[in-house]
This record gives sequence, structure tokens and C-alpha cells, in this order.
Amino acid sequence: MRNYILSIAILLSTGLFAQSHYPGQHKGKFLLEDKTPSAVTTFDLQEVRLLDSPFKENMERSSKWILSLKVNSLLHSFRTNAGVFSGREGGYITVQKLAGWESLDCELRGHTTGHVLSALAMFYGSTGNEVYKLKADSLVKGLAEVQIALKQNGYLSAYPQNLIDRNIAGQSVWAPWYTLHKIFSGLIDQYLYCDNKQALDIAVKMADWAYNKLKPLTEEQRTKMLCNEFGGMNDSFYNLYAITGNLQDKWLAEFFYHNEALDPLKEHVDNLNTKHANTNIPKLIGLVRDNELEGSVTNLGTADFFWNTVVDHHAYCTGSNSDKEHFFLPDHQSKHLTGYTGESCNVYNMLKLTRHLFCAKPDVKYADYYEKALYNHILGQQDDKTGMIAYFLPMLSGAHKLYSTPDSSFWCCVGTGFENQAKFGEAIYYKNDKGLIVNLFIPSVLTWKGKGFVLRQETTFPENGTTSLIIEKVNKAATTIAVRYPAWAIWGATVKVNGKSITLKQKPGSYIELNRTWKAGDKVEINYAMKLHLIPTPDNAHKAAVAYGPIILAGEMGTENMPKPAPYSNPKVYNDYYTYNFNVPSDLQTSLSLTAKNLEKELTPVSGLDNLTFKTIKEGVILEPLYRIHRQRYVVYWDLK
Repeated sequence: MRNYILSIAILLSTGLFAQSHYPGQHKGKFLLEDKTPSAVTTFDLQEVRLLDSPFKENMERSSKWILSLKVNSLLHSFRTNAGVFSGREGGYITVQKLAGWESLDCELRGHTTGHVLSALAMFYGSTGNEVYKLKADSLVKGLAEVQIALKQNGYLSAYPQNLIDRNIAGQSVWAPWYTLHKIFSGLIDQYLYCDNKQALDIAVKMADWAYNKLKPLTEEQRTKMLCNEFGGMNDSFYNLYAITGNLQDKWLAEFFYHNEALDPLKEHVDNLNTKHANTNIPKLIGLVRDNELEGSVTNLGTADFFWNTVVDHHAYCTGSNSDKEHFFLPDHQSKHLTGYTGESCNVYNMLKLTRHLFCAKPDVKYADYYEKALYNHILGQQDDKTGMIAYFLPMLSGAHKLYSTPDSSFWCCVGTGFENQAKFGEAIYYKNDKGLIVNLFIPSVLTWKGKGFVLRQETTFPENGTTSLIIEKVNKAATTIAVRYPAWAIWGATVKVNGKSITLKQKPGSYIELNRTWKAGDKVEINYAMKLHLIPTPDNAHKAAVAYGPIILAGEMGTENMPKPAPYSNPKVYNDYYTYNFNVPSDLQTSLSLTAKNLEKELTPVSGLDNLTFKTIKEGVILEPLYRIHRQRYVVYWDLK
């Protein structure tokens, strides 16, 4: 055991930890203080509680699914690898073996357990419900037993070390470090959100094994090994270094710097074409974490260049990116409207990167992107009936969302999907020395620890552009409340404080700052005008999506030729999602008579429904938010007549 673990225990008991930046959360859990001060920081998940909304509904469906997964099932592949008994109920071995990417013949097995540890930690933070912590405690205890049984100097996984050896030798193997990253992240999240010191102990021992395994490698071996997908190992080791202060953890983080991928980006060269998107995005998150801990300004610039390149030149109107998981030539979106676009893991990692960048440089563009990707991809990633998760968000006209199964898929996007649906409260509010920043318009209650400040946000956004901020508790000190004025709100905004209109000097793409000594009962009402508009592809002005404010509207195209039973319950789908034939009807409507100047006259609201459903005057096509369309075909990008 490392000597500094005792020091950590002492510091925990005395509260002498420095505050670090995860970003901005978990005060008292980090030994090292960031060298780069954050411009803004986030709130802990336990300080934000969701009110009724589609986000809370998604969260509850995901919670039901994750709690249904048995601990013994999630541990089975780990125990099998170590020769540990998997459990017995009623005198019989009853372990339900997970299938798909968690089957015992899959080289990626074990990754889901790491994601589940992270998601349970975030569910616990988001709700305070002990059921999540109890389940996670059982998982951590089981992993600790496996680590001891393996007797391999701290190694822990659901597969043998031979997979790591094959990776080091440059031989074919499916991403063993990627899976280890998920386990590291899950254990660290258990420590940070649930104060599980056993989880930290497991991670520390794993890091000791990793250091001893990798330290003797030559540069040639390192180069070969890093050609294989390794997830966010650099990010995890930087986080562990921040917790422990151990220089071995820092060495490991730096070891996973991938020169081939990152050096061109450091020179501001777009080298993304043909690269596997989700292999690369986490590498930039690690660079930003290095900047926060070590003050590496160059790394921050590299990550920012990457972010701008992806968002401005490689993303669809939904904020998602990639075709068959790979980047393509910049600004060639119209050539890549297939059934395999928009891998959900990519969006998950882009949102993580966005939060780090926003904390470093609180520019509205980051928050605008976060909103776009959150509503148009993440919210609709989950089936609203079953809670199952879509791997891709197809841009193919006439495609439909293809969902996972409860126990027979466990794709990477199922794992990140668990996390996505558990942490909706993480980016609604931020704070700085001036006061509070409101970035997202999601019904919620913020309880600002240490400030005696409680704010309630009530809104039906995006059904309309109005949100209300009600001060429920406050001290007497003056505080600034800065509310995002989105760049999409080019049609203007109105602001009222306690019913009185405020003269608005700010422009879209900034923050509306309200500074006063607030009192309980004060109410701020902000209304952003939302209108219909077109978003053409960069390379074809005659192919465009329809949006209402930031919300992408898609055409409802029915269920003709769709498989029965529906695809989200078809047990064969987990094997063929990547080559799935959508069987799009040949006569599907893919063109509309729409023009940017007359859009309000060419589309009309559907009476009796909410403000987000429209009908084309000429063709009679119904359009509604893409995030609400499930179990039927749709069209996002239209050929304009």
C-alpha cells in the first residue's frame, strides 16, 4: 500500500484538502490544487434537483433499467476471470449471464460495470437516494474480492492480462485499455460522489500495477500500444493524481499522450478525416485536465482548436458527429447522411470536453453547443417507452432509431447512456466570484451550499422560450445572476423582475446580467422569441434541416417496412446494428417546398398540440422535435424545392 494513503485519511478527517476542478465539484476530495484557476466552476450534483420534465422522465426510466441489472451478473465475467464463485440462490447457481458486448467471448467485457459504477454514483448525487449507493457498494466489494483473488499486483479486469500483452506487442485486440478506463472512472466516481474509500483503494492498486507494467516499455512499444483505442486513460490518471498526489499517476497520465493524434492538433492542423471519432475525443479531455492541474496552456489551446474544428466543420445540425464512427472531410455533411451517423458516445465525450472548456473560458458558444447536443441528441437517445438506448442517431432520410435490449447488447453507447441520463443537473448552473450563471433552461431547484441561496427554475422550454427564476432563500449580500442569452435568439428577448420590464442592453451570444440585493420571493422572467428557421448543410445549400429555436424538427414518416416486433425488442439487433438495413420505402417523401424567407407561411402550427408541432402547407408533412420521435421513420435533412 502506498504510504500517502494514510496521509489522505488524515487529511479527510481534518478537511484540509484543496478544492480541485472536476470541473469544480467534490470539494475536499483532491490533494492537489489546480494551478490554472477556473473562470467559473460547476455545482455538485447534490446541489441541483430536477423538477418534472422530459429530463426527469428519462432519468427515472434509466434508473429503473440500471437497478434491474443484478450485481452478480455485472460481476460474473470478473469472477470468471479470477476463478471466483459467482454466487448461489436457493441452492442453485442462478447468475444471469449478460450478452452482447458483455458476453464471455467479447474482448470488451467488463466495460459496462465501470459505466454502471459511474452512473450509480451520479444517480446518488442527483437524488440522494441510498438505493444507488448500496448497489454500488456491493459492486465495489465484489471487485475488491476479485482483485485479491487474481493476485496480479493490483491488476483487475474481466479479461486476462494477455489482452494487454497483445496490445503492447501491437497485435490485434479490441481496446483493453478502453475497458480499463471505464473501470478506473467508475471507481474514481464512486470515491468522489459516494465517499467509497474501498473504491479508491482498488483504483490505487490498479494504478500501481499499470505503472509497473508500463514503466519498462520502450518508446517503440508505447507507440504501438497507443495505436489501439484507450479511451480517457490520461484523464483518469490525471484525476487520480489530483486525488493522491503520487507522481507515478502523473507519469501514467503523460504516458498516454498520443503524439500521432495530438501533435498535429497542437499545430492547429485538422487531421480528423477518417479518424475514429470516439477514440480521439477523450484524449482532448485529458489535455484539458492537464491544463487545469499543471497549467499547460498549450494543451488548452489544442483542446479548444479541436472543439471548434469538430463543432464548426464536422458536426450535424444536432451537434452529433461521425459517419460509421469516423470523422470525414470537413464541411462534407451532405455526403454523409447515412443510417450510421452520430455515435452517442461521441456526444457524451464532446459534452464532457465542453464543460471543461466552458469552465476555463465561459463563452456562450460552449453553452449553446451543450444545449443543442443535449436536446437534439442525448434527450432523444433514449426510447421513451422502454428506456433503451440508441447507438447512432441516423441522418438517413427514412431511417429510424435502433435501440438496445435490456440484457443482450451493452454497446459502448449503452454504458455512456447510463451516465448521460444520470447527470442532467451538472450543466444547468455555474458559479464565479460575481455570482450565479444560468446556462440551461431545465426545471430544477438549486441549493447553493455555503451561500444560503436557493433558486427554483420553472419553465416549459422548449415548448416556448420563457423561463422563470424564483428566489426561495437568500442572504442579504448583492449577487449577480447571469442568464445565457443564446446566439440562436436573434429575434430578441424580454426580461422582467418582479413584473417590471428591464431595459435589455445585451445582444444574443452573451449573458443578461442582473445585479441586485435579492430577497426571498423575487422572480425573474425571461422570454426568448423562438421562430422557425432552416439549417443548410455546409456543402449543399439546397439540403437543409428545419429548426425551431435550437430544436431540430424532423418529419414523421410512419412505420412502413419497419420490422415487427419493433427493433428495440429484437434480440438479433445487437449484432447487426452496424450493417442494419433500414429498408426505406422508395416513395418516401424527402423534399419540401420551403424557403428561408417564407418559412413562417409555409409551415403552420398544428392546432390542439404544443408549440413544437408543425405541418407543411403544401405537402401536409408533420414535423416535431427529433428528440420526441420514436419507433417510426423520420427525415431530418430535406431536399428543398
